[in-house]
Amino acid sequence: MHIAHKMNWPLIFQLSLFGLAIGVGTVFFISSEIEPILWIAIFLISAYLIARQCPYRRFLHGLIVGVANSIWITGTHIVFFTRYMGGHAREAEMMKSMPLPGMPRLMMVFTGPVVGIMSGIIIGTLAIIAGHFLKPKTPTPSL
Repeated sequence: MHIAHKMNWPLIFQLSLFGLAIGVGTVFFISSEIEPILWIAIFLISAYLIARQCPYRRFLHGLIVGVANSIWITGTHIVFFTRYMGGHAREAEMMKSMPLPGMPRLMMVFTGPVVGIMSGIIIGTLAIIAGHFLKPKTPTPSL
C-alpha cells in the first residue's frame, strides 16, 4: 500500500496548527522565555494524539508535524519580520552572527526546516514511545 494511504493527514494538519499559533503568538505576545515551555507541552500533546490515533507510521507522522510546524512558524516570522525581531532582541542578535547576516529572512528560510526536522524527530520518537503504552483509538462501529 502506498505511504499516503497509511497517513492521517487531517490529524497532521490539525497538529500543525500549533505551529501557526506559536508563530503568531511569538510575534505578538509570547516571550522567548515562555516559548520553550509551550513547545514541550505541544510535543507531548502531539505525540500522545499521534500514538492514540495512528496505529501506523507514528514516527513519520511526528516528523511531518514538526516540518509543518516549522513552515507555519517560519512563514509568520518572515511576514511579520520587523515586529518579531523588535520583540526578540536575543534572536535578532544571534542573526547577526550567523551566515548571511545581511539577509535574516533568507536565513530563517534555511534554518526553519532544520529546526522542523529536529523537532519532528523528537515528536516522532515520543509518539513511538507513547504508542508502546497506549492502544490506538479504534473507531466505533456505526449502527
